[in-house]
Amino acid sequence: MDDIRQLLLAAFDAEHREHLAAIRAALAAAEAGRPADWNDVFRRAHSLKGAARAVDLPAVEEIAHRLEALFDRVVQGRTGLDRATAGVVELALDRIEGLVAGLAETPEPAAPADAIAALDACLSGAPVPSAEPASRPEPEPRPEPKPAPEPHDGAISYLRIASDQVESLSKAVHDLTAVLQGQEAIGGAVTGLESGARALRRSVDTVQGRTGEMVALARRLREAGDPAGIALDGFVDRVRRLDGDLRAVIRGISGLARVQSRSTGAVDTALRRLRDDADRLLLVPAETVFGGYGRMVREIAREAGLPIEVRLNGLDLQVDRGLLQALKDPVLHALRNTISHGAESPEARRKAGKPEALSVTLSVASKGSQLVVTIRDDGRGPDLARILETGRRQGLVAPGPEPGPDEILDLVFAPGFSTATAVDRIAGRGMGLSVVAEAARSLRGRASLRPAEPSGTDVVITVPLSAARQPVLLVEAALRPGEAPQTFGLPSGAVAGLLRLTERDLASVAGEPAARIKQGGRDVVVPLVPLASLLGSGVAPLPLRDGLVRAVLLRCGPALSAVAVDRLLDVRVLLVGPAPPFGGDPALMSGTVMLADEMPALVLDAEGLCARARTGGLVAAAPASLPERRAKRVPTVLVVDDSITTRTLEKSILEAHGYRVFVCVDGQDALDRLRRDGADVDLVVADVEMPRLDGFGLLQAVKADPGLTRLPVILMTSRGDPADIRRGLDLGADAYITKQKFDQRELLDTIGQLL
Repeated sequence: MDDIRQLLLAAFDAEHREHLAAIRAALAAAEAGRPADWNDVFRRAHSLKGAARAVDLPAVEEIAHRLEALFDRVVQGRTGLDRATAGVVELALDRIEGLVAGLAETPEPAAPADAIAALDACLSGAPVPSAEPASRPEPEPRPEPKPAPEPHDGAISYLRIASDQVESLSKAVHDLTAVLQGQEAIGGAVTGLESGARALRRSVDTVQGRTGEMVALARRLREAGDPAGIALDGFVDRVRRLDGDLRAVIRGISGLARVQSRSTGAVDTALRRLRDDADRLLLVPAETVFGGYGRMVREIAREAGLPIEVRLNGLDLQVDRGLLQALKDPVLHALRNTISHGAESPEARRKAGKPEALSVTLSVASKGSQLVVTIRDDGRGPDLARILETGRRQGLVAPGPEPGPDEILDLVFAPGFSTATAVDRIAGRGMGLSVVAEAARSLRGRASLRPAEPSGTDVVITVPLSAARQPVLLVEAALRPGEAPQTFGLPSGAVAGLLRLTERDLASVAGEPAARIKQGGRDVVVPLVPLASLLGSGVAPLPLRDGLVRAVLLRCGPALSAVAVDRLLDVRVLLVGPAPPFGGDPALMSGTVMLADEMPALVLDAEGLCARARTGGLVAAAPASLPERRAKRVPTVLVVDDSITTRTLEKSILEAHGYRVFVCVDGQDALDRLRRDGADVDLVVADVEMPRLDGFGLLQAVKADPGLTRLPVILMTSRGDPADIRRGLDLGADAYITKQKFDQRELLDTIGQLL
């Protein structure tokens, strides 16, 4: 049960961030005078409430319930979204974010009183109380290590250990992996010994087949008084004893081979788990370090009385824990700098045609072997004249020709440099950007400050990932016909999916092979190119194995490309070193890794591969025919729900009981899929409250379609009113289950009866 709750919490973590981002985007649009889809915002608050109930977070559910009521009034036109109300909504979103972020320390948080009081005031029309900051956004000093308290029964205990000890553990595990490769040689030797013993046994069997003749000959010799008869009898006895002894040896060797095989398999499984766990200690999403910075920056701006909009991008990128920790304070200083130096008065922003709220974006991305952290604001931008004047006054500019714009902007990273007119809690001491520059240099990287387009400032921190472990997808590809396949790595952050394509998944666009795939609930066609062609071995055919083309779907910005390979091997967390300085195309290589057998493998650059794939003319011919796989038919259930948490719960339950499961995000998505692949679906489980087309509309469309009318449909929803149940059954629902009293046995029993 703990495993399924962890799975649901992970899904809820992703879902709640998606809903909060959409609500904040609507608030920003309204602030800028652009239209906002308040129906969508209301639905997201409703979905957030239901998802919080599914993972048993009543504190989040309370806030979401009040947000739902508030947005319902906005939709009905009974409440306007003025600046004060928008501030209350932002406060509520921040508190939800804080509650979810703190679940590890507080699994059952209480509802925040300030957000509840502010929302209740908005709903009642009373004056909105001022909110106290939830926590001081200053970086906390690192506490001294202290003994961990004794854990209570069933509680999770934490132990603080030094990062270098974790590094040593990870290295030891990887070294052990290489040492245990020798087990394969032992297994091969045991197998060879068993094979030799069986060959010897066949020779003895041949001799045994002649013992009848030798016994008869020995008898005749004895009757003739020839002493050779007695000797021949002794030989026959020895052959028989040899046969028995050899059978015992073969049984022993066979037993040893079985034990060795089981032992090797168990050791390999345990070692793989240990290796993954050890690497996981070092590699974490950027969310773990930077995830709370949006809330922190909003608290700083709230204290300063400044309206602000904060976006966090790319925080799902997996990065070495030590690298993130080294960037923690520098990124915070850079974010504070955007408020102190980028903020403008509302009048100045309106005059410049900007929204009243300052927009700040923190983005984390990997480019080749570099980690790039960008802090962007749309504020006043750098004042070159003022920076140069301050630099001259502090003796940072040498006499002579006036420096260029880039040289002037680099002055801001000097220790003690500040253009602030006064010292306050946020700025004025000239230490913020110097901390950023010093941290980047210590990590063998660099920091830069440049004007942003169309307005504002970009602070970019670029540091090498070469000193960090990264998850790498390992694949095999033969670069030329008849050659042994080579192993290559692809950064897993650029991998959008793994594909196993049948004949019907292939397409042709302008004479070039392509793959039909599902992406974002839609059918899309992407270029399909062999890796062998991309690496410069000339035009090559698509590799076909077991009737399938295996490919890696790469994401390069907004574009997708599929790269066909011979085999998909494994995803491993490996130490990525720099690319070799010789051989190969540098545009296609981002680094090297050392595999368990001490063989190096190239890590390829996803953007370079995508750019090469778009040139076309790299495929010799598509496979003539891809035979369909014949698999045992299992019932397929289509789950339709706009909540990722609910979809995850239902999908995990159904798959655990042997069903194949498709998922769709709303009724229109489901109807499109059914009209395309309806023959593959045996039953539909659908929510009622969904965007575009709700569950009732989906049910009506299914029952009105002659090709789908016999398809069983179960409505499973939080709408438990008798009128809703009657409406669903009148429209043709085969069953109606309410989520408030959800019992997975009821769902499984109902599906079993209908199928």
